[in-house]
Amino acid sequence: QVQLVESGGGLVQAGGSLRLSCAASGRTFSAYAMGWFRQAPGKEREFVATITWSGGNTYYADSVKGRFTISRDNAKDAMYLQMSSLKPEDTAVYYCAATSRNAYINYLPQARYEYDYWGQGNQVTVSS
Repeated sequence: QVQLVESGGGLVQAGGSLRLSCAASGRTFSAYAMGWFRQAPGKEREFVATITWSGGNTYYADSVKGRFTISRDNAKDAMYLQMSSLKPEDTAVYYCAATSRNAYINYLPQARYEYDYWGQGNQVTVSS
């Protein structure tokens, strides 16, 4: 069974930092792009960041650019999201996702339909 499991969320004050992790099991995604999305209460799930299969290229939503850093460790089948200078508007459930398309291509998917596997979500709450 393929699983993506997020960890590392929690409650933090505005201006603080958190690091989310995503661990894959059941198959490897080392040849494929991965990404992070988030969903705030009453809002649509939105794109946050994506990273190519090699980790050599990344792309961010404007709202998090310069504050969040996406990375991956293919040897561990893991992906990370380092979040700094957090704001109350970053409060959301964060989801990791993986695609099974375009192996070994510098692909940076940003739409939900481009991803085939999703984690269960991890709450991040930023207090003001």
